[in-house]
Amino acid sequence: MIHHWPSPGKLNLFLYITGRRADGYHLLQTLFQFLDYGDTLTIEHNNSGNIRLMTPLAGVAEDDNLIIRAAKLLRHHIDPDENRFPRPGADIWLEKRLPMGGGLGGGSSNAATVLVALNHLWKCGLNDEDLARLGVVLGADVPVFVRGRAAFAEGVGEQLTPVAPPEKWYLVAVPPVSISTPLIFADPDLKRDSPVRSLATLLESPYRNDCEPIARKQFYEVEQVLSWLLEYAPSRLTGTGACVFAEFDTETAARRVLEQAPTWVHGFVAQGANVSALHSTLAGAK
Repeated sequence: MIHHWPSPGKLNLFLYITGRRADGYHLLQTLFQFLDYGDTLTIEHNNSGNIRLMTPLAGVAEDDNLIIRAAKLLRHHIDPDENRFPRPGADIWLEKRLPMGGGLGGGSSNAATVLVALNHLWKCGLNDEDLARLGVVLGADVPVFVRGRAAFAEGVGEQLTPVAPPEKWYLVAVPPVSISTPLIFADPDLKRDSPVRSLATLLESPYRNDCEPIARKQFYEVEQVLSWLLEYAPSRLTGTGACVFAEFDTETAARRVLEQAPTWVHGFVAQGANVSALHSTLAGAK
């Protein structure tokens, strides 16, 4: 049987770099909220022992693809005998809408969807905490997608506290560039000393992203799009970029600005969601 699973995008409503560990990882405080917009994974599970991505991504080797890595990680966790047959397998199709290198969490979301969906389809019996511990091996953002709740994140992003920020409407603009996270974090001018503050204090303060000045400095396309968007509403970078977003109280207001966008601005309108569409789908599948 074929099953369709959402793989939603996310925004970092704020992102502060508060320090750097001896191993080079940056410490942060950030607020994750999901979008009602994202990729879709279609999964047909079987007992062939083969895990296949039927829609490979150009420029991404299969062994590097987070979809394949997530499926193999889960299977090894529940069935480490590589020589046993039959073994759980799956054919997976990806309908890609989230831009790569956009700061919307596409790869991490894909990995989380695979973990959650195959845990259900293969009847592994793992809970969200188990899957989140597996997911962090694939990337620091994977656990928040696995747990499926808007969250305040600390540490390197693995310490999560559920929150419920207003579910505003967003115009997300997509500059024609892909930004590598290590490139932003390696910049010597990156602010790394934002004060550690309580969640209550952060929620009452103007939101900011410490990565934004670096992205604007290094990528003219980000600077250009963000300068345009700021004319209409509070706007900032998500993650390490490249996407930027403006927040609105209504869908109509967001779409009105998108309709006025110059031809060189591309983007979409979506609503923030404090519960991931992935978990809504999982609840309906049980």
